[in-house]
Amino acid sequence: MSQPTPALAPLPRVSRRVGAIAESATLAVDARAKALKAAGRPVIGFGAGEPDFPTPPEIVEAAVRAAQDPANHRYTPTAGLPVLREAVAAKTQRDSGYAVDPATVLVTNGGKQAVFQAFATLLDPGDEVLLPTPAWTTYPEAIRLAGGVPVEVFAGPEQGYVVTVEQLEAARTPRTKVLLLNSPSNPTGAVLTPAATEAIGRWALEAGIWVVTDEIYEHLTYDDAVFTPVLRAVPDLADRTVVLNGVAKTYAMTGWRVGWLVGPQDVVKAATNLQSHLTSNVSNVAQRAAVQALTGDLTAVAAMREAFDRRRRTMVAMLSEIDGVEVPVPQGAFYAYPSVAGVLGRTVRGRTVRTSAELAEVVLDEAEVAVVPGEAFGPSGYLRLSYALGDEDLVEGVGRVQRLLAEAR
Repeated sequence: MSQPTPALAPLPRVSRRVGAIAESATLAVDARAKALKAAGRPVIGFGAGEPDFPTPPEIVEAAVRAAQDPANHRYTPTAGLPVLREAVAAKTQRDSGYAVDPATVLVTNGGKQAVFQAFATLLDPGDEVLLPTPAWTTYPEAIRLAGGVPVEVFAGPEQGYVVTVEQLEAARTPRTKVLLLNSPSNPTGAVLTPAATEAIGRWALEAGIWVVTDEIYEHLTYDDAVFTPVLRAVPDLADRTVVLNGVAKTYAMTGWRVGWLVGPQDVVKAATNLQSHLTSNVSNVAQRAAVQALTGDLTAVAAMREAFDRRRRTMVAMLSEIDGVEVPVPQGAFYAYPSVAGVLGRTVRGRTVRTSAELAEVVLDEAEVAVVPGEAFGPSGYLRLSYALGDEDLVEGVGRVQRLLAEAR
C-alpha cells in the first residue's frame, strides 16, 4: 500500500520582497495624528510634508473644465499628455536653465512613482545606490524593491547635513551604480551650494555613475540659498542623469498625484514600458490641472514661500530655546531637523527616553504633538518637524514641546 505524500511546507502568504517593505513613517505618523484628532484629542501634527494651502483657484478651474471635456474621459498616452510633456520641458528651461526634449519626459502618478520607476529601470539585483542621509524614508524602500542596495552616507548637523565628495568616494565600490541627490532636502531642509553641486556632479561624471536627482522642492529656498540643478552645473552628466520632480510641493497639489521624470531617451522609454503595465496614463483631469500650474505665473508660489519662511524662522527660534536641542537653520523645503541628542537619556514624566523614537512617542502621548523620529530617515537622535501648517498651530505645538521638555531631568 502506497504511503501518502508528505504535506508540503506552506508557502508564505506575502512575498519576501513586498513583506520586507516598511510602512512610510511620515504617513504613519500623520495617520495616527489624524486618528487621535478624530477621536477628540487636540493633536497638532508636524508629521506630513504637505502644504496647508489650497491648490490655487485657476488650477482647480482648469481641472473642472477638463472634467467636462469628453476627450479626458478616455485613455491617453502612457507617457503623458503631449501638452503636459511640452509644459514640463518649457518649465525646465525656464526654472533650471537647460533644454529638455518633451520626448524624454514621463508623467507619473506623483513623485513617488517617479522615484520607484527610476530605480526599477536603472538597477539590477545587487547594484548599490549611494544615499546621502538623513534621507526621505521612501528612497531606501524604493531602492530595495527594485533589487538595489542602499548605501547610506551620513552627514550630521556639524556638516549642515551635506555630504562631501570625500565621503562619497569612500563609500563607492565596484557595485556602485547610482548616486541619489535631493536638494533642497527632505528631511533636513539642507540646500547644496552651487560649488558643492558642481563638485559632486563632476565626481559622479568622473566615477562613471548615474545620478538620480529629486528636485521637487526647487522653488522653496530661503535667505541666500539658491537651488542649483545638477545638469546646469555639469551639463556633461545629461546622458547619466534622471531628474525627478512634480507639482505637489510647489503648487500645493499633493493630492492631485502628478509627477514626472526626465532622462536619457532609452531610460525614459524603458520606464514608460514599465508604467504601461503598472498604471497606464495619469488621470487626464489632474494632467490638465498640472498644465495650468506649469504654464501659469508663480505669484501663488511666492506667497506660499513667504509664509513658509515666516514659519521657519518662528520654529527655529522656538526650538532653539529648548535645553538639549540643536537646530541647524534649514535653507529649503519646509522642514526643521533638530538634533535632540542632548535630551536623550533624560526622564520625562516618569519615562526615560533613550532614542528619538521613544521621545516622539512621549511627545505625542504627553503633549499631543506628532513629530517624526530620526530613525525614519537615518540614525536616531533627531526629530523632523514640518512647518507647512498654520502659524497659530505651529506656535501652540512647539510651545507644548517646550513646556514638556522643560520637565526633562
